[in-house]
Amino acid sequence: MEFSIIHPDAKIAPNVTVGPFTIIEKNVEIGEGSKIGNNVTIMENVKIGKNCIFFPGAVIGAIPQDLKFQGEETYAIIGDNVTIRECVTINRGTAASGKFETKIGNDCLLMSYVHVAHDCVIGNNVILSSFAGLAGETDVDDWAILGGKTGTHQFTRIGVHAMVSGGSLVHKDVPPYIIAGHFPLSFGGVNRIGLRRRNFTNEKINEIFEIYKIIYTENLNTTDACNKVETDFPQTEERDIILDFIRNSKRGIIRGVNFESV
Repeated sequence: MEFSIIHPDAKIAPNVTVGPFTIIEKNVEIGEGSKIGNNVTIMENVKIGKNCIFFPGAVIGAIPQDLKFQGEETYAIIGDNVTIRECVTINRGTAASGKFETKIGNDCLLMSYVHVAHDCVIGNNVILSSFAGLAGETDVDDWAILGGKTGTHQFTRIGVHAMVSGGSLVHKDVPPYIIAGHFPLSFGGVNRIGLRRRNFTNEKINEIFEIYKIIYTENLNTTDACNKVETDFPQTEERDIILDFIRNSKRGIIRGVNFESV
């Protein structure tokens, strides 16, 4: 901790390491086994879990870049086993959103130059590739992967096990279990490789595929497509996750493409 500036009120576990020229402000908590590199700035009201790694240049807990922010008490919360690479920025939450916090789950990887804006909620096992930028109140569910230079519109949501190709502009919600690509961003098929890596059976993957055939190819509106899926498929966890996501989408889901090509 030599050459670093650490506020006396910061709560840092005894086995945390802090590199030189790092600044840790008041009301910061850092859990056991975490490693804070050199030239890291952790601003006030940040809570960091166990076994996290922060690389040089990261700025965590800066005030929101939102004109509605009036200096209220808000937080940035980071879970366990999270890796924050070079020059990542994570802003605190806002009162206007009703959330008061920006939250990163467990076992996430945020690659270099990622930006996470105010009130975003990132699930567990999420990967945000280099230069990805999340606008305020973006939700990224468990196991999702965003390719490099992906940008999200405010209030969008990326579903569980979804993968968004690099350089994408996310203006609408990306449903669970799929690959999203093309321009404008569109359904690109089921994330078969990712699901197999996470021990989904071929039977389960095919079930997901058949569900999306109904949603994207039968010329039904969203409500009718969801009702047909609910009628035609037995209740399973995956079916219900898809239906719940689509029915509760605030911005609507991304468009489809020629299904035969995927």
